[in-house]
Amino acid sequence: MKLLLTGKNGQLGFELQRALSELGEVIAWDVADCDLCDEAAVRRLVREVRPDVIVNPAAYTAVDQAERDVDAAQAVNARAPAVLAEEAQTLGALMVHYSTDYVFDGPLTRPYLESDAPAPISVYGASKLAGEQSVASHCERHLTLRTSWVVGAHGGNFVKTMLRLAQERDHLGVVSDQHGAPTSASWLADLSVHLVRQAQRASKSFPYGLYHATASGATDWHAYACHVIERARAAGRPIRVAPEAIQPITSAQYPTAARRPLNSRLDTGLLQATFGWQPPDWKTGVDHILNQLL
Repeated sequence: MKLLLTGKNGQLGFELQRALSELGEVIAWDVADCDLCDEAAVRRLVREVRPDVIVNPAAYTAVDQAERDVDAAQAVNARAPAVLAEEAQTLGALMVHYSTDYVFDGPLTRPYLESDAPAPISVYGASKLAGEQSVASHCERHLTLRTSWVVGAHGGNFVKTMLRLAQERDHLGVVSDQHGAPTSASWLADLSVHLVRQAQRASKSFPYGLYHATASGATDWHAYACHVIERARAAGRPIRVAPEAIQPITSAQYPTAARRPLNSRLDTGLLQATFGWQPPDWKTGVDHILNQLL
């Protein structure tokens, strides 16, 4: 099996390089290999590789910057997935694509279902929704995995930021009114391999489509930060900030260019019922990453 992977140096792409290698030959791209904003180059390289599977974790993820750089966000998050999906359809290839909790606006008091109407409140969220829709429109054999708060040992993320700030500052204010499930990039990569393997073995009746794929449980950014910092303190890291000096604040007290959904919880019941895959608790994935970092 030949697999084409985009975004190889991102948090998820890094883990996918590891995980997908057990399925066959992985041809991995980053922007130096192929600029996803260059439609002609993308088509040419896909046609040269002729993959059996296209796996697309590449994304424009600078959420606040996207408010000012709309064209770039749309190019990477919306138009590039459309091109990849068209090429996958032509080849009869499977396409695995990744999306985000930011397709929702967040007012519900329960986790979001795949059937809930998207309503993005940021350029980033709107561009990712457009990408989802393009993949579904152009490629019959597609799997789109919506996930949230992805974290890994490779690349920059919230965990590493909190570890750094906890060693530099006496006080921290962390948003406590946004809720979601920190999801391990390693787990998401392993899930992807499981789904690709099932899809490639299956008949035409395979349940392609959109699935929510996050860790189980939920937290908020403040509680998440406290967990990370206390684990670091217990591991002997030189933590400067005292536990009582990590203060919960509201989203209004920490204004950003892009609005965030207050509820980013995604219901994974469909994924579990369809594929028999039980997501781990969010702390399990985060602690695994912390064991690598501390």
